[in-house]
Amino acid sequence: MNQRVRGCRNVATVTLALTLAVVPGACSEDSESGGTGASSTPQAAVPQAETPAPPPELPLGGRTIFPRYRVVAYYGSIGGGTLGVLGEEPPDRIVRRLRAAAEPFDTPERPVQIAFELIVRIADRKPGPRGIYSHSIKPAVIREYIAAAERAKALVILDIQPGRLSFPDAIKPYRWALEHPNVGIALDPEWRVAWNQVPGKVIGQVSAAEVNEASAYVADIVRTEQLPEKLFLLHQFRRRMLPDIERIVPRPGLAMVQHVDGFGTRPAKDATYAAVRRPEQFHLGYKLFYDEDVALYRPAEVLAFSHPPEYVSYQ
Repeated sequence: MNQRVRGCRNVATVTLALTLAVVPGACSEDSESGGTGASSTPQAAVPQAETPAPPPELPLGGRTIFPRYRVVAYYGSIGGGTLGVLGEEPPDRIVRRLRAAAEPFDTPERPVQIAFELIVRIADRKPGPRGIYSHSIKPAVIREYIAAAERAKALVILDIQPGRLSFPDAIKPYRWALEHPNVGIALDPEWRVAWNQVPGKVIGQVSAAEVNEASAYVADIVRTEQLPEKLFLLHQFRRRMLPDIERIVPRPGLAMVQHVDGFGTRPAKDATYAAVRRPEQFHLGYKLFYDEDVALYRPAEVLAFSHPPEYVSYQ
């Protein structure tokens, strides 16, 4: 037996020199003493493949807004109700009123998605230090609205009144906000004026080329960050605000909405809606004004329009 053990040791020594390990089940001292015969050499851990995180979804689920939802928004900014109902209460408190306003638009086949349309760049009648006739609200305020919207499972639309800035230049400082999956953008051509014009003294306008540049920028954020579909709103109540609107191109990842504004009597609003809407090109939006509209349309009446809007806002 001693000779056999010595022989096994010799074989093991040679094998170890060649393979750096004794093959389990081969001649070994463990096999002679009732051991398992398993090698004592540590085995390398097999790396586990990481499961990729699922792409982010919209607040109520899914990754596309239309036709899954109908969006109902409160419009405005900070500083009280001067610029719209949204600013009449802090964001967490305004949600209760917004839900009550949105509830009549809710249907089994098309649930309502509530939204804050927050004016983040506000047009001014004075040039300001940069001579651009607009200013931005503080990022901390925008973060507050985004956080409140996330708690309420709401969307946020950053509304841009650029003054003398171009829309692409006005949008770029808000990239950090647009990287949130529930945040979209709205362009308001009424407040996009030329370098010899003053907001409020003229009704502004914007070219399709500028809109296309802005939409390409936002669509690229959606693509690179793998975000769900974003709202991309274009406000309009006169044709000359978007003089070559037919040249505006669709963008993957953007739900592009022609949001028809205009306040006054029902016949006046009907005429505006009929004159400017382009349902073959855009999803349609419609604005209701609590104070300026005469005989404010009720939700059931809005849904009964020949072209019912998919986006409704209250100012």
